[in-house]
Amino acid sequence: MTISELDTLTTPARDLPPLRTAGTPQEPTAPPAPPPRDMRAAMREREELRERIVTGRPDAVDRQHRLGKRTARERLELLLDPGTFVEVDLYRRHPGTGSGPTQHTDGVVAGGGMIDGRTVFVYAQDFTISGGSLGSAHAAKIHKVLDLAVETGAPVIALNDSGGARIQEGVMALDGYGGIFRRQVAASGVIPQISVVLGPCAGGAAYSPALADFTFMVRGTAQLYLTGPDVVRAVTGEQVSHAELGGAEVHSARSGLASFVAEDEESCLADVRYLVSLLPDNNLDPAPVYPAGGAGADRRPALAEIVPAEPNKPYDMREVIAEVVDDGEFLEVHEHWAPNVLCALARVDGQSVGVVGNQPLVLAGVLDTAASQKAARFVRFCDAFGIPLVTLVDVPGFLPGTEQEHTGAIRHGAKLLYAYCEASVPRVQVILRKAYGGAYIVMDSRSIGCDLSLAWPTNEIAVMGAEGAVNVIHRRELAAAADPDRLRARLVAEYSAELAHPYFAAERGLVDDVIDPVDTRGAIARGLELLRRKRRSAPQRKHGNVPL
Repeated sequence: MTISELDTLTTPARDLPPLRTAGTPQEPTAPPAPPPRDMRAAMREREELRERIVTGRPDAVDRQHRLGKRTARERLELLLDPGTFVEVDLYRRHPGTGSGPTQHTDGVVAGGGMIDGRTVFVYAQDFTISGGSLGSAHAAKIHKVLDLAVETGAPVIALNDSGGARIQEGVMALDGYGGIFRRQVAASGVIPQISVVLGPCAGGAAYSPALADFTFMVRGTAQLYLTGPDVVRAVTGEQVSHAELGGAEVHSARSGLASFVAEDEESCLADVRYLVSLLPDNNLDPAPVYPAGGAGADRRPALAEIVPAEPNKPYDMREVIAEVVDDGEFLEVHEHWAPNVLCALARVDGQSVGVVGNQPLVLAGVLDTAASQKAARFVRFCDAFGIPLVTLVDVPGFLPGTEQEHTGAIRHGAKLLYAYCEASVPRVQVILRKAYGGAYIVMDSRSIGCDLSLAWPTNEIAVMGAEGAVNVIHRRELAAAADPDRLRARLVAEYSAELAHPYFAAERGLVDDVIDPVDTRGAIARGLELLRRKRRSAPQRKHGNVPL
């Protein structure tokens, strides 16, 4: 046998199947090898998929526009600096149950970007996909954004436009909401949280705006309620529209849930950007500082004209605030709810401040249950994020009456008292005219920790007004007098001269200085500069028990 014949016997031919002996099972035939990958084809496939995801279904987008609303991505373009949005989980979707997987993004666009060059994290619910309803994949994307915001110390902004929990996912949707709420509570006082309601936000979803620091609503399109009109009608028989039940007007003027109301989405998102410019990134960083404008030497003659010397004549405290803050610009919080007290964010000499002031135009500026709650929440926010407080006082007391007492005037007033007592930021008080009774104490008096108390020459600090005090102290004499009116006038003059003159509190160390009204802006600026490095350690405890 030749060598070549031996090779033929020992080396099987390539086109012959391998030999097998009897009883040996046949091995399965290997599947054909996939065609070699073409990078250009893969890139083309990726671009086509991304285009479909980002563009969305044309019919759904058209319907969103017909409702007077922008899409999630159009909203993010308005909110963020151009070209800065970094999306996360673009391809994420729920694997589905019986009907197959959901659409990519699962109804929420999530990620981070910039506002005026500062990092923020955002998520925008996409009503064009399953009505923006929340399922487990949708919730997981929001969880990721909230976690990233806390870990990087950046504000988080939620754009809400959702039909609520995805019914098809049952309890898993509810679990997703719970994860959002738990993270919001953990982030409270750590990073600013801003919620923007641009469409429906119903059921359990409504608690997310309630947990945020600030909530924006757009008039005409925003809806915020726990149970919709159909459920209300079925359970109570009451006929009510979406707007009447939970529209922007309801939550801005009655419930106090909406911090700001806008006429359209464009102005709403512009206001969100302005709000962010006034806030720090987190509780450890200061708010952005703008160039100082020499406010310490600034005199404002208009202040002497705005405020009447007579204690019972009204004026608009907004005009006073405009004279005190930089460029007359401020962002009023809860403008339409509890208008007898004003809360605003502004700047004084380039630095962010929170301003609280009584409003003599409404109920003479008295404190009531709603005003106490409004101011308390604002004070606590400013303190949590290191924003100094300026309190402008012109308060005749707490609103009397059985309704106030029975609806918790004491408990709600204690919230404001608690908030000021707890606040460790620099605090400047200015008493313009009257400051009576418990309301004087609550409005950041020296006794509850105000750092610098200033007063105008028109100030009157007392347990109550002179006439009321005389009626109580001298009631028997007045009842027996032949001419009670003449006697009352003399006693009022004596009481005012003795106990309610403008320097009474200053003589006893409860007011640091009686200032010229035109120097108010300068005095506040100098005081804040003096207090800038203020530090106060809190006692060791888990947390206090706010009189909620």
